[in-house]
Amino acid sequence: MDEGFPGGDARGSCTTLRLAIVAGSTIAFAPLPPRGCVVLGRDEGCDVRIEDRSVSRRHAVLHVGPPLRIEDLGSANGTFVGEQQLPGMTARTHRLRRLSRDSAEIGIGERFNLGATTIVVGRAPAEAAAAPDCCAPADVVVRAPAMLALYEQAARAARSLISVLILGETGVGKEVLARTLHARSPRAGGPYVELNCAALPPSLLESELFGHEKSAFTGASQARPGLLESAHGGTLFLDEIGELPLAFQAKLLRVLEDRKVLRIGGRTPRRIDLRFVAATNRDLEAEVARGAFRQDLYFRLNGISLVVPPLRERVAEIGPLADRFLEEACRQLEQRTAPRLSPEALAVLEAYSWPGNVRELRNVIERAAVLCAGDSVQPADLPPHLTSGGAGPLSGSAPPLSTPAPLSAPAPLSGPAPPLVRCGGRSAGWAESPAHRTAARSITLRSSRTFPGQEYASRTASASGERRGAVR
Repeated sequence: MDEGFPGGDARGSCTTLRLAIVAGSTIAFAPLPPRGCVVLGRDEGCDVRIEDRSVSRRHAVLHVGPPLRIEDLGSANGTFVGEQQLPGMTARTHRLRRLSRDSAEIGIGERFNLGATTIVVGRAPAEAAAAPDCCAPADVVVRAPAMLALYEQAARAARSLISVLILGETGVGKEVLARTLHARSPRAGGPYVELNCAALPPSLLESELFGHEKSAFTGASQARPGLLESAHGGTLFLDEIGELPLAFQAKLLRVLEDRKVLRIGGRTPRRIDLRFVAATNRDLEAEVARGAFRQDLYFRLNGISLVVPPLRERVAEIGPLADRFLEEACRQLEQRTAPRLSPEALAVLEAYSWPGNVRELRNVIERAAVLCAGDSVQPADLPPHLTSGGAGPLSGSAPPLSTPAPLSAPAPLSGPAPPLVRCGGRSAGWAESPAHRTAARSITLRSSRTFPGQEYASRTASASGERRGAVR
C-alpha cells in the first residue's frame, strides 16, 4: 500500500487531494481531480490560475494519479522540488532541485515551488471528502447526485463558447449556476454582466442592452454603451428571458446571429465578442407553441440546456444549506456564535416540499436566527406552516382577512312618503330642493340592491309614469 495516498491504489476521489498555494502572505486551496493533468500558471486558460508575477503563464503540469508527478513547461523562473535527504544529512536545510522541462515525482505533504510561490499537495478535509463536489465552486453546496451530474455537465459546457439555457423553478439557484459557467470558462477573466429581463419596462430595455449615442433622445446628454458592449470579452446573463417582449426578441436574435450591436441613434454597428447565458422558469417550448416566444431565438439560446432540479428533490442539501444560511444570518446580526440546527428542526425542514426552493429556505432560516433564544434552532422557531405539514403560506384558498357584516335593512319611514317617492317624480307646482336632489341620487345609487320597501317604491314610480303618459 502506498503511504502517500489514502486507500492505497485507489488514490482518492476528486476531493481526496487538494493544493495549498502560498503566495506571499495569502494561502488558497484548489481541489484536484481523481486523475489527469492539471495545468498551473498565470494564464486565464490554466486549470489552476496563480496570480504571481514570478509564475509563468503556463508554468507547470501536475500529473494526478499513481504516482503524483510535477512537470516543468519551460518556465522562466523555474520549478523546484525537494531533493531526497541522505542518511547522514540533517534536516536543518531543505535542498531544492530545479526542473527545466523535466518532471519529478512528489508525495503527499511534499512541497514544490513555482518561482516564488510554494505549493503543497495535501488531503482535503473529511467533510469535503464526504461530499464530492469537485466540479462546483467551493462556496456552492452540491451534495445530491442530480446536482453533481448537473455541475459536471456545466463544467464541460463551460469550456466551449456555445450559448447555454438554464431551466428550473424560481429560487432553485439558476444565477449561481450561471456564475459557475462564467468562472469555469476561458472568459473567466472578462466581465460578467447580469440583466433581469422582467425588471425593466420595454421602453428602457433597448437602451439598457444596446446603449445610445449622444442626443439620441431627450435627456441623452452623452453617449453610453449598453450591457452588450459592457460584456465584451466575457459573459452576458439574461435572467427571466421568457419575459422578454415579443417585439424585442427579433432585435436580440439579430445580435446573436451577427455578433454586432447598433446603439440607439447610431449609424455604425459595433462588433462584440461575448457568451450568452439565459435562464427562465417558463416552459419555452410551450411559449413557442402559443406564439409568445420566437422559435428561432429559442434555438439560438438553447445551444445546451441545463435543468436545475427543485430543492424537494435535493433533500441531502437542505441541511448543509441551512447551516450556511444560519451562519450568514448570525454574522449579519453580529452574534458571536451561531446556533446549531437541532435534529428535530432538520427533520421538519427535510419533510417540507419547499415550493419557493432555496430562496424560501434562506428566508425561513433567517427568521429562525432572529427568533432562536437558545443554542439550537428548534421546530418552534420555524414558521407554523412547516410544522403543520402544509405546503406553504400561499398555497390553497386562504380565508379573507375580514368578513364584511351583512347589510341591515333601512328603518321604515315614519309618516307619509315624500312627494318624490309617492309620485315617482316632480308633482305640479312642487319645487325640487337641493336636499331632494341629493336624496334622489342616493336612491339611484342604491338601486342595485333591493331592500324592504324599495320594491313598493319602484312599483309606485312605474305606475305614476304610466299615469303621466295617459294624461299626455
